[in-house]
Amino acid sequence: MKNQYAQNIQAITIGIVLALILLLGSSSFVIINPGEAGVLSILGKSRDGALLEGIHIKPPLISKVDVYDVTVQKFEVPAKSATRDLQDLTGRFAINFRLDPTQVVTIRRTQGSLENIVAKIIAPQTQESFKIAGAKKTAEESITQRSALKEDFDNALSGRLEKYGVIVIDTSVIDLNFSTDFAKAVEEKQIAEQRAQRAVYIAREAEQEAQADINRAQGRSEAQRLLAETLKAQGGELVLQKEAIQAWREGGAQMPKVLVLGKDAPRVPFLFNLGNVEGDS
Repeated sequence: MKNQYAQNIQAITIGIVLALILLLGSSSFVIINPGEAGVLSILGKSRDGALLEGIHIKPPLISKVDVYDVTVQKFEVPAKSATRDLQDLTGRFAINFRLDPTQVVTIRRTQGSLENIVAKIIAPQTQESFKIAGAKKTAEESITQRSALKEDFDNALSGRLEKYGVIVIDTSVIDLNFSTDFAKAVEEKQIAEQRAQRAVYIAREAEQEAQADINRAQGRSEAQRLLAETLKAQGGELVLQKEAIQAWREGGAQMPKVLVLGKDAPRVPFLFNLGNVEGDS
């Protein structure tokens, strides 16, 4: 009976030892996956040097590893600014960023969690960066030079977040709005510009039409001058007679039975319709 009891105690002891060995063994290393970085703390004090992807040995029981996601994150934040001409400007931005893996120890010591970084660093720095970018442009320039406004914002935000171990990948302007009064003023200006452009078009059209009338008048005058010179030249009377006959035909009138010509006849042929004379008699 005593031997059986001793054997049971021995088996339990061996089990406990094996469990402790497994526990100590499993807590003696840590695996950091791709897209992650770790911070090793021993007895509550973080050690220098980030743990990058791979397997790392650590002291069992007295150490802890905080793992940070260093893949690209997205955060949307509203921001408000004033333009150079003191117009209110509001916007909403999507910030794509990631943590610098080599700076996670500093981030752990100064900010703690990713949530703290977003709330205490990225959000307020986005506000400040938008104020800097907005103040460089007038309200109208903020509309017509939107890409330049975004570039100024990106440069300001990247410079401010870099020192906190945050790398800005890209930003997107989701929304950009002005005050109601300014939006109304812009609309009225656009309407006025459209009316002015319409007036310019009408004026140019009238000018072109007037020039066309002048050209037509000059053409008729030149034609008359050439005709007069033709009539003055030798054989000009024949030309005039031919045109008169052609005009008579085109007018649909019946050609006369008698055509009186002669040196005493007028320049335009004197047409005498004998049929009409017979009808009158």
